[in-house]
Amino acid sequence: MANKVTIIGGGLAGSEAAWQIAKRGMDVLLYEMRPKKQTGAHSSGYLAELVCSNSLGSQLGDRASGVLMNELKEMGSLLLDCAEIVPVPAGGALAVDRDAFAKLVTEKITSQPRISLIRKEVTQLPREGIVIVASGPLTSEALSKDIAKLTGENHLYFFDALSPIVEADSIDYSIAFLGSRYERGKMEAGDYINCPMDKKEYEVFIEALLEAERIPLREFEIAVKKGVRAGLHRYFEGCLPVEVIAERGREALAYGPMRPVGLVDPRIGKRSYAVVQLRQDNLSGSLYNMVGFQTNLKYSEQRRVFKMIPGMSQVKIVRYGHMHRNTFINSPVLLLPTLQFRQQQKLFFAGQITGVEGYMGNIATGLLAGINAYRLASGNSPITLPRFTMMGSLCHYVSHADPSQFQPMKANFGIMAPLEDGIRRNRRERSKAYAERSLSEIIRFKDTMVGRISHSHL
Repeated sequence: MANKVTIIGGGLAGSEAAWQIAKRGMDVLLYEMRPKKQTGAHSSGYLAELVCSNSLGSQLGDRASGVLMNELKEMGSLLLDCAEIVPVPAGGALAVDRDAFAKLVTEKITSQPRISLIRKEVTQLPREGIVIVASGPLTSEALSKDIAKLTGENHLYFFDALSPIVEADSIDYSIAFLGSRYERGKMEAGDYINCPMDKKEYEVFIEALLEAERIPLREFEIAVKKGVRAGLHRYFEGCLPVEVIAERGREALAYGPMRPVGLVDPRIGKRSYAVVQLRQDNLSGSLYNMVGFQTNLKYSEQRRVFKMIPGMSQVKIVRYGHMHRNTFINSPVLLLPTLQFRQQQKLFFAGQITGVEGYMGNIATGLLAGINAYRLASGNSPITLPRFTMMGSLCHYVSHADPSQFQPMKANFGIMAPLEDGIRRNRRERSKAYAERSLSEIIRFKDTMVGRISHSHL
């Protein structure tokens, strides 16, 4: 029996994996290079720092992210517990004060006596022992090269982007109004700040957005595959910059992140043509982020263009949006659904580097990798989660998708095993059926595994 597990990366997946191993009574070496060496997106040395949105997704039980949250609750996720301690209003979603969340996770990890946090960059994968690579999409150049050498596969690249964060007091509330789509907020007035546009304002904004200058990508951020420089940048479809969405059609934003459905502008008594939503970003409510407004515009252009949004003419931007390269491995070729590397099964991968997208997906893969690393170290076989669960479906997707078309994937019902009872359902009924089946299956699976191995934790 191995006496410790090494984890590379103290993000969401690495922190969750470390906790799952340590609480089962095994020592963990957790390596995190920050703050000694920062990435292009992080700003602190805290573990589990959220660099994009502060929302972990919908909490509604019949939504894909809500299904995943319920599964993680059943499986005893530390990070989900932490998120529920520091929430901020976000309608039906679970959003957090990102600083309070990262601080709380860091406190939990550093106070766990079986976890040794080592602030050091890992430049080569350990060749002995059980290792979990959870270094994330911004894995350092040296470690990326060593992973590429080991896998024999080129990395795939896509570009991710961050939304601006603004001061709440700088918003003009004579124009902006509080509200949640279809009144799904916890507060009577709604959890989002909404900046409405009429058709003419929208058209002028789109024109300015399309003409605005962008930050040039650095040489190392331009994707190269099989020795040929890609002619187009590879964007992740789930996190497109607003200017890229606008290029796909002048109405694309009005039907995307700026869709006004379910929102009534109190000034006119009906919904506006388009709306920019802002979501609370910290517990005090002093900061809000622009929902769905990932961008790679130059900072001066962000100030100019975003101040054209009604209610934001005097807005103060405290963090500008920017784009960065995310790296993930060709998991369908390289990984088993247990998250083990096919050619070296003491090596696990977890988090975004596997091609799983979304905060909850990262946490879920960290949880499974931690459990399986512990089981392997304890002399037991790693587990494969059933495809009737969202966790199992995500792990099945990254290990079985078409390698030539592999794209990062968030939790969604489309990757789950189909319902097999033959009953015809509408979309809402199907979602509910998937959710009920998933929760029942994760409880049954957990109970079965605990009963089968009474001397060990799941």
